Amino acid sequence: MAESASCPVFQLGKPRYEQSTFLGRLRHFIDIIDPSTLFVTESRLRECIKLLDDFKQGNLPPGITDHQLWEAQKMKQAIIHPDTGEKIFMPFRMSGYVPFGTPIVVGLLLPNQTLASTVFWQWLNQSHNACVNYSNRNATKPTPTSKFIQGYMGAVTSAVSIAVGLNVLIEKSSKFNPATRLFIQRFIPFPAVASANICNVALMRHNELSEGIDVLDRNGNVVGSSRIAAKHALIETALTRVALPLPIFVLPPIIMAFLEKLPLMQAHRRMMLPVHSLVCLAVFGLSLPLAISLFPQMSEIEASHLEPEIAMATDCKVLTYNKGL
Repeated sequence: MAESASCPVFQLGKPRYEQSTFLGRLRHFIDIIDPSTLFVTESRLRECIKLLDDFKQGNLPPGITDHQLWEAQKMKQAIIHPDTGEKIFMPFRMSGYVPFGTPIVVGLLLPNQTLASTVFWQWLNQSHNACVNYSNRNATKPTPTSKFIQGYMGAVTSAVSIAVGLNVLIEKSSKFNPATRLFIQRFIPFPAVASANICNVALMRHNELSEGIDVLDRNGNVVGSSRIAAKHALIETALTRVALPLPIFVLPPIIMAFLEKLPLMQAHRRMMLPVHSLVCLAVFGLSLPLAISLFPQMSEIEASHLEPEIAMATDCKVLTYNKGL
């Protein structure tokens, strides 16, 4: 009863929580990245889709609550791409980003990296990011495979080049003692990953800038394809990709530098990797919803700020577009 009382009236295709506030977006994206949706079975997914279809057609079975409808929509949105209608491969869903990405973060932050290990972990990280970006892109326009390969190669090249270059500079520097050098090297993944993330988004979704993305009216009808909206979508996504790795690659080195000095950790060196992994998991799990909550997925833009032909094609003052994740 308390659950039903606190549950808002279900609205098909609309977020459960208010998207004009950061807190509302945070609650929304905590739902989106809920790892429990990774275990939704095929039959349960079909039930959710049928329930939503019944609601849309006005044939909802008696006794169905708003909470059940919101849960059904949550599961569908976590698994099905909103533009293509196809299932997103599990490791590339936003709900799988933390579980599948944490081992990579741990690898990137391991101390005493060799040239080979630096290249390997940066390559693996950008491979995962490229697939996540592509799988959660705005797909109202087809993306050529060549664009995916171009973005992937650009991101890997930039990440590896920056990481290796900074490592070499620090190794050759005579200003740092070994302990200080090791501490600084732990922060190298952040500038490498942040710059590569921007490159990844820009190259993989560059065609959106030339072709535009669909903008919708208040009823969800496509008004036109806007290059201006595409520019806004890419900028917002790129800012998210810079904000996301900041705490992930900055906080764990600081926390581990403190924990490694504790007598317990000094006496049990084998605990270092498990503790390091738990720290990365906790920081990653907190950082992801905070970062992607900076902007709503379905962003709004005033029609007067778009191309004249789009502004003249509708009487809606505010249009929406799928920013992608």
